[in-house]
Amino acid sequence: MNIEVKNSIKPVDYLESIDILEKRVDDILLGKKEELLWILEHNIVYTAGTSTNYKDLLDKELPIIKTNRGGQLTLHSPGQKVIYFVLNLNKRKKDIRKLISKIENCIIEILKEYKIKSYADKKNIGIWVNDKNKSKKIAAIGIRVRKWIAYHGFSLNVSNDLSKYKGIIPCGIKNKKITNLKKLGIVEFNNIESVIIKKFLNIFA
Repeated sequence: MNIEVKNSIKPVDYLESIDILEKRVDDILLGKKEELLWILEHNIVYTAGTSTNYKDLLDKELPIIKTNRGGQLTLHSPGQKVIYFVLNLNKRKKDIRKLISKIENCIIEILKEYKIKSYADKKNIGIWVNDKNKSKKIAAIGIRVRKWIAYHGFSLNVSNDLSKYKGIIPCGIKNKKITNLKKLGIVEFNNIESVIIKKFLNIFA
């Protein structure tokens, strides 16, 4: 499978990025473009997926952008890597559960590069680590499928400011903490984009 790889150095506006993903879906359906892997960061933005329970919005003053991805409330901010993709399931297996399983495995493999043991939780989507005997979320997953084109993607917390999560219950999961690579003691992650690209292409290319 041919997958175009993009890595944006500067933060990308959230709504602009979604417009680009939607256009790529249309172009793939028309046979004009190939699949896409796009690594970027956003400035601080709170987004609400299609399953959002607005009781999970603890700070009612926070600006929220409604989005068409699956999932609930989440936060994007500098220091968090957002990994967007557009994958044509018409040319792959039309199996959304298997797709999510592959995404989970991809994130787990990325974290292995930093000697971090992580796992998927059947009850709570995303990728988790055990830190000081507590289960903490380090990566979130949210996708949409249109005419068997899967897009949006996952986010991996690297060095983002975790205090910004205080205004929401991330992904509607109560009594669970969020963490990142920096909190887990990883201080060298300058090559993380290369790691993400390698692991993603190993699984999906």
